[in-house]
Amino acid sequence: MPRNKRTVPVLGAAAAMLLTAPNAYAEVEPGGWTSTSPSFTVQERGCGQVDNLTFTLTCSTGSGDQRAERRYATYTGGTRQFEGYFRIASMGGTRISLKQTFNEWASGPFFMLAGERGGRLYAVHGGTTLSNAGTVGATVRVNTVHQVGSEHRTYINGSLKHSYASPGGSFYDKFGAYRTDSGSGPANVVWSGVKFWRK
Repeated sequence: MPRNKRTVPVLGAAAAMLLTAPNAYAEVEPGGWTSTSPSFTVQERGCGQVDNLTFTLTCSTGSGDQRAERRYATYTGGTRQFEGYFRIASMGGTRISLKQTFNEWASGPFFMLAGERGGRLYAVHGGTTLSNAGTVGATVRVNTVHQVGSEHRTYINGSLKHSYASPGGSFYDKFGAYRTDSGSGPANVVWSGVKFWRK
């Protein structure tokens, strides 16, 4: 009995740490960051539905504009960081965009992180595999660090997985669930712990 009494608090503390893990992290590449709270608009098109931080594509069509996203305010210059956690609750389709860095000057996504059925996370432009952590039910941490006019870097679960050169211009962050040109729904994605910084 005394042994059981000693182990209960330890198990309770371990469980508490697991439950609060998303709040235990901070920005990657630490040093000199200032927290920001950019405004956003909700985008629902086609069969896309948004309920707070739950993003759903209800249809299986492989054509048309099917999206459920948050679009954040434009930024120009400096270095910006996004952090968020997503969990694919269900994926009846495949090749669904989860996070975008959008280039307003080029009228298109500059970087697009997407997920395939089975868990592969990849960069849509170029097709580079970033991770296989995106399985249904798993929580994945995503950070993007964008030095406008220099480089864009993407971290998955705290590890650098992708980087490439960035032009200057105006950009904004988007996340949710969006059918890529080669993808289809249905899909349900839940985001949490979304934060932004600048320096």
